[in-house]
Amino acid sequence: MLDYRTVTTILLLILSSRALAQDAGDYHTLHFTSSHTAFPDTSRRNGHLYDSVLYTAADHYDDSSVLLIIPKQVKSSRKIDLIFWFHGWRNNIDTAAEFYKLTRQFVASKRNAVLVLAETAKNAPDSYGGKLEEPGEFKALVYDVMYELKINHLVQDRVEPGNIVLAGHSGAFRVIAYILQNGQMPVQEVFLFDALYSQLDKYENWLDQSGSHHFIHWYTNQGGGTDEMSDTMMLQLKVHHNDFALTEELTVKPEIIKNNRILFVHSSREHNVIINDPDDFRLLLENSFVLLPYD
Repeated sequence: MLDYRTVTTILLLILSSRALAQDAGDYHTLHFTSSHTAFPDTSRRNGHLYDSVLYTAADHYDDSSVLLIIPKQVKSSRKIDLIFWFHGWRNNIDTAAEFYKLTRQFVASKRNAVLVLAETAKNAPDSYGGKLEEPGEFKALVYDVMYELKINHLVQDRVEPGNIVLAGHSGAFRVIAYILQNGQMPVQEVFLFDALYSQLDKYENWLDQSGSHHFIHWYTNQGGGTDEMSDTMMLQLKVHHNDFALTEELTVKPEIIKNNRILFVHSSREHNVIINDPDDFRLLLENSFVLLPYD
């Protein structure tokens, strides 16, 4: 028979593994863990060597955390839209949310949606998407998100996933590309911030699947090749007679975002400062093809 101290310890462990919901004024935050995030994953069980530095599994590839931001005014009678943000190198979900002011921008956009930040390689220089590159793992993550929203009474039990938007910065390009190919969930929009390094075939195949898919790459000349890759993708789109637009950051307007299914925005700023101040993530959310305001 278990003694009182053992039972108490077990209960605390169970509670600590469950979701932690907090009230933050205009919105709720919810932290939980999911077995369908990127890590842990067998390909990184021995860590990852980069530039002669070993990034250990225990420190960088063992976190399965998910952070949800839920506006208090969100309405979810039948479906709820989901915006997934994936961070880049040497970051994690909490530092990305704070440094790029993602929470503030999302709440200010007043979109009737939930913002989801799922952990990938934590504080490591690595674009590998772990389990999220495998068929069906993203779909399972979506339903883990829905389950947590329901058991925490943040949406009604009958609510299903609505439109899905994928967004990310820098090294997030790879996990997003594999989700488009293998995620087994319909994705309506992709917003990339200086994040087009490779995997063009996956992005172009996704664009070819539907004439309503909305793609934006906001890029710089400081991203280590995102400008050259943008030029390559635009050339390929032209060869295949796919319409697109290219504009400068200084002249981008809401109507340009709304009127172009495939849009490239060139910025003269640095790699890490194109997401906020001014709030470009909010600008894209407010001019989404599918996300609606809750007002």
